[in-house]
Amino acid sequence: MKLSDFDFDLPDHLIATRPAVPRSAARLLVAQGTQITDAAVSDLTEYLRPGDRLVLNDTKVIPARLRGVRHRTSAQGQTRARIEVTLLEPSSDGTWASLIKPLKKLKPGEEVIFSADLRAILRGTAEGQGYLEFNLTGDDFDAALNAAGAMPLPPYIAAKRPADARDNIDYQTVFARNSGAVAAPTASLHFDNGLLQKISAKGVDFSHVTLHVGAGTFLPVKVEDVTTHKMHAEWGQVSPQAAAEIAQTKKAGGRVIPVGTTALRLIETAALGGEITAWEGDTDIFVYPGFTFQVTDALMTNFHLPKSTLMMLVSALMGQEVVRSVYQHAIEQEYRFFSYGDASLLIPK
Repeated sequence: MKLSDFDFDLPDHLIATRPAVPRSAARLLVAQGTQITDAAVSDLTEYLRPGDRLVLNDTKVIPARLRGVRHRTSAQGQTRARIEVTLLEPSSDGTWASLIKPLKKLKPGEEVIFSADLRAILRGTAEGQGYLEFNLTGDDFDAALNAAGAMPLPPYIAAKRPADARDNIDYQTVFARNSGAVAAPTASLHFDNGLLQKISAKGVDFSHVTLHVGAGTFLPVKVEDVTTHKMHAEWGQVSPQAAAEIAQTKKAGGRVIPVGTTALRLIETAALGGEITAWEGDTDIFVYPGFTFQVTDALMTNFHLPKSTLMMLVSALMGQEVVRSVYQHAIEQEYRFFSYGDASLLIPK
């Protein structure tokens, strides 16, 4: 299995920089086995059955991108440097692992001021990352971060435009409630309250799980033999209630349909023993062709980057030939790609 098996040419103009308005107006490519149908997200209920269960990732994206200033007294007098920080994840010692640009302009022990309320000291570096200790914790930190920070848009959007106030709403799901992600579970961005109510009225149930999506989701695969790729780890939790609901749906003959690859990876982690159980911890599960799915019956997801682990995941579910035809169709029909793009509903035979 070679990396080139998951490559394709994507025209640049198909990379979406803004979401559809309203959210559920996005297009939906439905693949039922080899049959492809063009629809809209608002048509989702036509492809769901009473007794099905959608699994939603309720993680909440934090405004993890910060701009600050470092002051330093030297032989030349007072100097200052602009510092950009992207928070990655909290460490067990209370610091935040962060990407810092330019890292060479900041020394351990020096302080970066982000706002009148928020500042941080660099406590150390490792493997290109800096570890920042903030002056605030808990709710005070959350409030100051919300005031000073910006949404951490994916690199392929950030390269085209800066984040703005619209992204504070657009890049957050309507059911987000557990803070900790630095990237959105983007398939879930298509849901608004009206669509959720419509799906519920159809007799479809929901379960919420939490997986804090990390910046590692954008890391490229660099090995030609994909089976040797080392996945990044992300913290997740499947509650006893969610595990019981998913197990009951399977027992009753309903379909379990995760919304997004993050929800899929999490519930499959919790079911590695053969049956789904409550689970909490860091998962680095890597789903690629040959993987045996324990609970997933179908998947709603956006269109992914070439040569990415997410292309390997959808290929594991649908088969590589089907995914190739799905993506060829999506490009020919000019579906919008990536985080703010359109969606697909993948239902294997």
